[in-house]
Amino acid sequence: MKYPQGHTRAAWRPVGPDECADPLGALARAEIPAILLPQVCTPADCQRLMERFAERGLLRAAGDERTRIDIGTSLGNLGGDQEAFLADAEETHALFATLFAGLLNPVELLYRHLRALASNKEVKTARERDGRLYGPAIFRIHYETHAYSPHIDHVVLREKRFNYEVARFTHQFAGVLCVQNADSAGLGVQAVLHRCLWTEEIQPYIAEGRFHEYAVAHGVAHCEVALEPGDLYFFNTRCIHEVPAVQGDDPRVVLAVFIGYAEGDDEIYVWS
Repeated sequence: MKYPQGHTRAAWRPVGPDECADPLGALARAEIPAILLPQVCTPADCQRLMERFAERGLLRAAGDERTRIDIGTSLGNLGGDQEAFLADAEETHALFATLFAGLLNPVELLYRHLRALASNKEVKTARERDGRLYGPAIFRIHYETHAYSPHIDHVVLREKRFNYEVARFTHQFAGVLCVQNADSAGLGVQAVLHRCLWTEEIQPYIAEGRFHEYAVAHGVAHCEVALEPGDLYFFNTRCIHEVPAVQGDDPRVVLAVFIGYAEGDDEIYVWS
């Protein structure tokens, strides 16, 4: 979509972790679109991960026409059956226990950087009251044409999953580590974030595919988050966001988590 001259960027831009006193609070209030941490690992680390996925047969094989492959457990996809979701999460923990042997562990890396942003809170993998764990993170592998139209992600506002412990958190963030861009090198747009927190009034525009029309009419600022392998960012998933279609022969690969956050809660839960 083309926005009017002067509309695109405004002053709403991603910040580094040292650019504001309370980055997660600023994210919750949508004062900033994202917290950006460049090169938390090297492109070589990312390439070795891709090689490990290939060795384990986790990438798309010849004749496979799927445009998205997940390595991990998705609450969004499996949450309708809580027992099946938690059983699948257990399998993900077992897989991740060996998947990174001899390599940088990107899940631990992401958690470590989140802890640095939330020094006064305890960051832990989401769990139910009986102690059963959610998936700790998920690799999303997107192939040609795969895109996400304007939407939000939220276990309560969107998915209505009131029977999960993560429903207790007021805010939901996402953390995304770029592992591979669709063209294998250089910057790639991972998301377009709109300075617009979801409300019931906006939902019809999303459902009818008219959010861009709404954004222009209301002067909604947006920013593009462009990353190279090894870059990590966090954003508020209640801000309407979209992901452009993959172009090129190589898939776009990210490590992603969701994050439950509330100002008065001493814990931060992380899941996939």
